[in-house]
Amino acid sequence: MKLDYLFVYGTLLSNIENSMSRFLSANSEYVGKAYFVGKIYNIHDYPGAILSTNASERVYGSIYKITNKANVFEVLDRYEGVEEHLFKRITVNAHLSSGDTLKTWVYIYNRSIADKKRIYSGDYLN
Repeated sequence: MKLDYLFVYGTLLSNIENSMSRFLSANSEYVGKAYFVGKIYNIHDYPGAILSTNASERVYGSIYKITNKANVFEVLDRYEGVEEHLFKRITVNAHLSSGDTLKTWVYIYNRSIADKKRIYSGDYLN
């Protein structure tokens, strides 16, 4: 699939200082704040989101337009543990604060959330 956009909601956010958030910023253009329909949980020292069918359940974050897709997704898939099935990269419809909807990639937690604490605000940073 040839999507250029990535929705981030955790350690890849620009205001979280780490090498991977800097890598993403250097290889993308910020589009804006957005949300998708889902739920977010505190996994360890990072969040994990899952999809929801309840439109009132939202995961808040930011969308970036990726400038070098092949390289960026190779690096981010490794960082997110896609090969180990920790996260999977799927497409969702994200809703920008402008009211526009954009199809974007997002990393969804791919393990059990049974013993994980939900972040009811939908925002990892708040």
